Amino acid sequence: MATDLRLRESDEIQGDIIAGFKKDNVSLLFLKFEDQAMARGWLRGLAPQIATTRQVAAFNDAFSEARRTSGGDDPRTLKATWLSVSLTYPGMRELSATDPFEQPPPVGSGLEAFMEGSARRAGALGDTGDNSPEFWLFGNGRSQPVHAVLTIASDTEDDLRTAVDAQRLAAAESRIVVVYQQNAKTLLGSRRGKEHFGFKDGISEPGVRFFDRPDPARPGEVEGHPGSRIIPAGEFVCGEQPAPGSFTDFPEWARNGSFQVVRRLAQDVPGWWSQVSVKLKELKQAKAVPESATSEWLAARMVGRWRSGAPVCHHPDRDVPNDPTAASDNDFDFRDDLEGLVTPLWSHLRKTSPRAGLQEDPAHPPFDAEVLDGRRIMRRGAPYGHPFDPASEGPGGPDDPRGLLFVCYQADIARQFEFIQADWMDQPDFPPKRNPLPGKDPVTQEAPDIDFESRGPDGAIKHTPLSFAQFVRTTGSVYAFAPSISTLRALADGRLVGRAQQGGQGGQTTPAPARAYPVDAFVAVPDRQRQGGQTQFWACHGDRYRKISVDDGSAHTDRTVKGDTVLSGHDCFRGIGRIDCVLPMPDLQNPGGKSWYWTFHSTGGRQQYRTVSVTCGSGHTGALERADRDLTAWNSLAGVDRVDCFLPVPDQQRIGGKSWYWVFHTTGGRQRYRLISIADGAAHTDVIERTDRELSQWTSLGGITSVDCFLPVPDLQRVGGRSEYWVFHGESYRRIAVNDGSGHPDRQVAADRSCSGWNSLI
Repeated sequence: MATDLRLRESDEIQGDIIAGFKKDNVSLLFLKFEDQAMARGWLRGLAPQIATTRQVAAFNDAFSEARRTSGGDDPRTLKATWLSVSLTYPGMRELSATDPFEQPPPVGSGLEAFMEGSARRAGALGDTGDNSPEFWLFGNGRSQPVHAVLTIASDTEDDLRTAVDAQRLAAAESRIVVVYQQNAKTLLGSRRGKEHFGFKDGISEPGVRFFDRPDPARPGEVEGHPGSRIIPAGEFVCGEQPAPGSFTDFPEWARNGSFQVVRRLAQDVPGWWSQVSVKLKELKQAKAVPESATSEWLAARMVGRWRSGAPVCHHPDRDVPNDPTAASDNDFDFRDDLEGLVTPLWSHLRKTSPRAGLQEDPAHPPFDAEVLDGRRIMRRGAPYGHPFDPASEGPGGPDDPRGLLFVCYQADIARQFEFIQADWMDQPDFPPKRNPLPGKDPVTQEAPDIDFESRGPDGAIKHTPLSFAQFVRTTGSVYAFAPSISTLRALADGRLVGRAQQGGQGGQTTPAPARAYPVDAFVAVPDRQRQGGQTQFWACHGDRYRKISVDDGSAHTDRTVKGDTVLSGHDCFRGIGRIDCVLPMPDLQNPGGKSWYWTFHSTGGRQQYRTVSVTCGSGHTGALERADRDLTAWNSLAGVDRVDCFLPVPDQQRIGGKSWYWVFHTTGGRQRYRLISIADGAAHTDVIERTDRELSQWTSLGGITSVDCFLPVPDLQRVGGRSEYWVFHGESYRRIAVNDGSGHPDRQVAADRSCSGWNSLI
């Protein structure tokens, strides 16, 4: 079967996002628009110059082939200069003369992060004190605003200089101010490919589905790069299919674009290495490291790799700079080092990409690597400044500015970059529930409480506390969006969406239809049922939920009552990335103003459930009543891999102290259903009443291979001995009816429609 590599041919996606410019010389121009009309004219002239994925991918393939045929030398005649452009939220608003968001973006979303900008979110990312925006050279939110970031990348310094001069002139002619210019370049000689601390950089980039060729023997990995997992393209390109649980509700203008983070990170190289030497002495005094350990040995554990890029987990004793198996530098997952005795839990490598070595707590098995696909970012960037040379009286001296120009692309800034930075790198309690706490990332953060673990003479784990000062400072930051070529052209005309995207006819343009998200579960708000002709539900999707309402009556008008809230913001949902389904406890709905629920969710590829409660009233406060347990605790779910949804048997609820349910579950990759019962009382004894059957037994579900959830039509429950439901499957829904009585005959009431027909699900 031919491999689908369609994204390699894209002339819509800008070239640096998934193909990567891979140039030795880079310059970023941070721009401010002074005149709206002239800025649009500038963009109109710039758009045809922007490199596309197809162009860059073809060049990179030719470059790699020429290098192979020349024995590893870079081809001298194969050169290019690439341009890309990204726009901040104020920049998009300036060009389009309208707010890019018709409604405020969901709270906690990457869209909200983009709108607010990095300066407003600095505190949550540890950018305080010397790192705070007041000291930034650009993007500080106080001086000149940044509207656009123009990236210019070239193989040679001369070509870069020529291109920068031309772009500065074009900007000046359009009354665009260059707020700041940051140059960066690959270090030379033995430092090539390394950052200023001396370690090889950019090794762990993920593969991208539909772009990178899978390995025939290991289809989940990039061909020729063992261990480099292929990630769903939607984690980097908006509108493509992402990993399960990731955000998908993007505006139309975001399609084929990617959100960009730019950070200028200053590095104090002599200070950092001096600290490594001091900490090594402390560890030797504590007899926590071998007497033969060197500063290089400790620095490698802080990073997780040796200078050459060789992982410490493969080479614990020494570096192997000329290792012939270097192509396998990513072929590891930490499953055999869960305690961090070889590669510390707080090392930069494990803090930024835990792979398959992350546990919910030390008593649980590690998650599978794909569970973290939604956290990956596509890193670009390069070192800036001259390498440290202690003998230099000019460039290269200890006070000469140097550091890393960090650039990354992702579909969701909050879920990807910010989560890695704030919830992993800057959290002493990550990985979680360790005693003592592992500590923060000592390579980039101030880390006052590191727990250095080692094996004592008696074989027991020994804990040695260490304290690291910070020698990497944030000196500038911008959140921007790299639009598709069509969106760039639309913005040049003062619009957010291009005519081709809008699909207008006869010269008139109409907005593209909004997309609704697939729903994972609906939960009835316990004290908001059929009040004043309206019923409220919580609609769960991905790692968020929102509150919606449905009116009684033939139209069943629906609306959003409260926008999206992130699940992890509530203690009762902590650790849940996506809710699979929720089952209300039949005899504990609103007694004494409190309702109880079993909440099913998947973690590390294994479904578990927990018990939560919700109080009635305006706040609907949730509480965790019982922690996660395996499905094996349910007698009626024996042999089930994953519960997808429950449908109460309408005329068999709390009859004789027992309630009956159809359970739709996926087992062995196929969805089936069974019939179970649950008794009232503290034990809630459950019994399987009828074994598994195929979905084809349901007349009303013809053509459906998997049901996501059911939503009862609120005013049509047990009316004339019949109950009606909306059945959600993927991005479609239909309406069915189920009769009371023996056999519970079912039929389809209305055929499939798009979920976009629901105003509350847009």
